[in-house]
Amino acid sequence: MSKAKAIINELLVDIFNRILSIEGEELKKQGVKLSMNEIHVLEAVSVVEEPNMTNIAAKLGVTIGSATTAINTLVQKGYVRRYTDDSDRRKVLIALESPAKPVLKIHNQFHKKMIDSIFEDLNIEEDEVLIASLKKVSSYFKKPRK
Repeated sequence: MSKAKAIINELLVDIFNRILSIEGEELKKQGVKLSMNEIHVLEAVSVVEEPNMTNIAAKLGVTIGSATTAINTLVQKGYVRRYTDDSDRRKVLIALESPAKPVLKIHNQFHKKMIDSIFEDLNIEEDEVLIASLKKVSSYFKKPRK
């Protein structure tokens, strides 16, 4: 592996791990008792247009079985519920319950604070190369794996 590739690998792994660690600590400080995985499932439920297992799994980049397992846990904990679509009773959708909303608010505040800090420290608005590079990295990670 070239030196540049090794550095990029190290940076990506470090950034990913630090964000998860810092975010987890921040959420625990605020009384959230869910794992980061569970919080990201709640986030997916809140943002997908039609929150069924297929769409939630696709948003998270996991199998439908993994999404189902996570949703089952969140149903038991009272953060989400299943319901059938009134227009098509075969469709089972997922909805957030009231305990999920403050968790997502705390999660979103963390992300806002993190991004605000990055913009403040790095003057990103002027760095089109960085933004273009991050878009390419993001696109790479969204591609289906073979």
